[in-house]
Amino acid sequence: MRKAEHEKINYLEFPAKDLVATKAFFSQAFNWQFTDYAQGESGPEYSAFSAETAGLEGGFYRADLSASTHSGSALVVFYSEALEQTEQKVIAAGGSIVKDVFSFPGGRRFHFTDPSGNEFAVWSNN
Repeated sequence: MRKAEHEKINYLEFPAKDLVATKAFFSQAFNWQFTDYAQGESGPEYSAFSAETAGLEGGFYRADLSASTHSGSALVVFYSEALEQTEQKVIAAGGSIVKDVFSFPGGRRFHFTDPSGNEFAVWSNN
């Protein structure tokens, strides 16, 4: 666990309708590793990801919700040195592209949803 810094973002949490599929997606697409917590009747109720594999610590909690910009959620944006290659990894892992690659000042990006419906983006300046 990284040392917490005063008044800096320290942790992110996301809902997951299907925690097993969500973990499998991020493991396959981005090589994240998880630690399960709070076991319920149907398996883990919470799974944490590490800063070493995700860039920032956080977790997914079982919920019938999803985070999307359409509903006013903040957007978490990944960086990629090879945008199209990352896009193909997202698709192969079971993600859905919700905004095709588009240009913006400073680069290009696309938006996708994970198997639980949470929206993320990936950008590149290459």
